[in-house]
Amino acid sequence: MWQNLSLRGRINLLLALLLALGLAVNIGRQVAEAGPRVQAEDQSVIRLAREFIEMIVADLNEAPDPDARLNQIARDLSRLRHVSIALHDAGGRPLTPPRTGADADTRGPPAWFVGLVHPEQTAVSVPVSIQGKPGSLAITSHPIDEIAEIWDSIVTQLEVGSVIALVLFLLMTNVVGRALAPLQSLAKTMGEIEGGHYDARVTPGGAPELAAICGKLNHLAAALGEAVEDKRRLAERAVSLQDAERKEIARELHDEFGPYLFSLRAHASALAKLADSREPSAEAVRKHGSALLEQINALQQFTRRVLERLRPVGLAELGLRQALESLSRLWRESHPDVAIETTISPALGATGETADLTIYRIVQEALTNVFRHASATSVNVVIEPAGQQGRDGRFCVRVRVSDNGRGMEPGQKLGFGLVGMRERILALGGTLNVVSGDGGLTVEALVPTAAA
Repeated sequence: MWQNLSLRGRINLLLALLLALGLAVNIGRQVAEAGPRVQAEDQSVIRLAREFIEMIVADLNEAPDPDARLNQIARDLSRLRHVSIALHDAGGRPLTPPRTGADADTRGPPAWFVGLVHPEQTAVSVPVSIQGKPGSLAITSHPIDEIAEIWDSIVTQLEVGSVIALVLFLLMTNVVGRALAPLQSLAKTMGEIEGGHYDARVTPGGAPELAAICGKLNHLAAALGEAVEDKRRLAERAVSLQDAERKEIARELHDEFGPYLFSLRAHASALAKLADSREPSAEAVRKHGSALLEQINALQQFTRRVLERLRPVGLAELGLRQALESLSRLWRESHPDVAIETTISPALGATGETADLTIYRIVQEALTNVFRHASATSVNVVIEPAGQQGRDGRFCVRVRVSDNGRGMEPGQKLGFGLVGMRERILALGGTLNVVSGDGGLTVEALVPTAAA
């Protein structure tokens, strides 16, 4: 049952139990104290009544009519609560009428409460002598009166305490309901976000902690929406670039590869005809052979350019260090006014083919952005062991490319190249951060290696 209750139901139930427990403890304390209280009251009343009677009886014989005065005293004292006083003769027979009981309309305490208190009736006899005639005044306690008062007090406190507890419970449930009201809105908004509606927002409210959670959820939804939109645009851009690259490669193959093959075929056919002639001309053979070599050389250069676009040439053969040095050297030759400093840590060991290609592409993309947009005069490339592990426990390589250019404008988003590189690194288990400031732009990435 407890597991099926909501948070609001659990809090309300706990509040009700606490209020009921407090009321029960208070009532139980009064019930436990009822017995000693009745006994103390009974003894106190008997003692006071005896002292009072002894003081009155001492001057009784001096009255003009002592018998009448004694009867009047007995009648007056019979009106006292908690005790009854009766006049007895020397033989113990009562000379005054007995005390009348409680009114029929008066509601007395229940029998179980009287039995729980278990009062003991106390009787004391005070001897009196009027003109030589012995007699006595019998003082008898009536604890039922005190028990009735205690019971009325308990009932009153139970009624008043129940009303107060009910009012407190209603106030607390109202406060708890208002404080937890954003939870339902939070659950609804989370469901919408889970369904792909990243524009869903929740109105912050309730306690400061819940308001903070609402704000964080709104920021999370905005970040998710932006990430999904970036992925969509990146995928669209990737498909567009892929199609464009395929068209470009197809055009180059058609415009350059095709003519080279046609020329080779023509020269090969000419050489075949010369071979069939009885006296082939050495000059003609040399001419066609030179043309064949020239076409083959051009075809090799074209093939190298296409392969460079598809995959860095020399990365697998020479290794990451030599490939990066070759890349930096090409940029220095094309931009001699920009100082490029490349530092590759000697402690950098084997990183794996995938990590090598990723590191190369990061440096290539960062340098391309520097020379296209940064207007920088100095670029610093650092590649070193990161000294920390990625999400999957593999060691990482830190790649940092920083320049002294103008950086990014406030609110400017990353280009498709860096966004695509970030997605690629995230898929490998690494991270990529871009920090822009007055001193230029820094691209820093953690690339997991193949070694764990």
